[in-house]
Amino acid sequence: MSKTALSPIISGTMNWGVWDKNLTTKEMENMIQICVENKITTFDHADIYGGYTTEADFGKAFKASKISREKLQLITKCGIQMIAESRTNKIKHYDYSKEYIIWSVEESLKKLKTDFVDVFLLHRPSPLMQADEIAEAVEKLKSEGKIVDFGLSNFTSSQTELIRQKTEVSYNQVQFSATHYEAMVDGSLDYMQTHGIRPLSWNPLGTVFREDTKKTRRLKKLLADLVQKYGFGSDTLLLAWILKHPSGVIPIAGTVNIARIQALMKAVELEMDKEDWFAIWTESMGDDVA
Repeated sequence: MSKTALSPIISGTMNWGVWDKNLTTKEMENMIQICVENKITTFDHADIYGGYTTEADFGKAFKASKISREKLQLITKCGIQMIAESRTNKIKHYDYSKEYIIWSVEESLKKLKTDFVDVFLLHRPSPLMQADEIAEAVEKLKSEGKIVDFGLSNFTSSQTELIRQKTEVSYNQVQFSATHYEAMVDGSLDYMQTHGIRPLSWNPLGTVFREDTKKTRRLKKLLADLVQKYGFGSDTLLLAWILKHPSGVIPIAGTVNIARIQALMKAVELEMDKEDWFAIWTESMGDDVA
């Protein structure tokens, strides 16, 4: 079980840097402050974000903010070896050797300007990963106080079990939303509940606002009615849909829109009616439940 208390909504930093929003240090500092003021105290990173630059940008902003380290929780990931100026590899691949995991965590700590990360995840499963070697790295990092909790990202139940046999797994970050609900029906969330693994959801709004399909049109029509009923925005309703699942999924929201950040935690307070929850799932499937 996790030793870390994460905020009910997590702020995702993937798009804060050069990959999208290109926030300045001052803008990033302001974003951290706004999140913390709105009780979003957990920040999700990965070494690769911004082509291995966003962690360092965040670290500078965090240091400038003078916010106490005890007031926030940091998540980071490693394992994907991208082609980048700072890397020598010629092809994108995964690396989970003991040496690489330890080196990567130590690099993340330097960039994030912290002595430890609250949660460290393996970013994507590798066919060549060796569970014993991963466990050795994790146990060493834990014993040295460099990571508190360990988990996975995008791992299937069988891949998770392989690692869990060797070392404790507290989290698995998976794609889960009203438009991407596979984790709910393929046994992934059931498996996590069974073994006390907390699911984290990336892309929690799915494709509702990004694609124009029959599915998204059906959902938008229903959500327009539910907005009138509950008095909350569609994005808040979609997060509330995720939060109602009994596995305790924590959504990772990537927005840097201040008004939307201020509205995110309303999803935690919203108790969605059971029939409305099923109505959203029904519109996503395009059919009634069996």
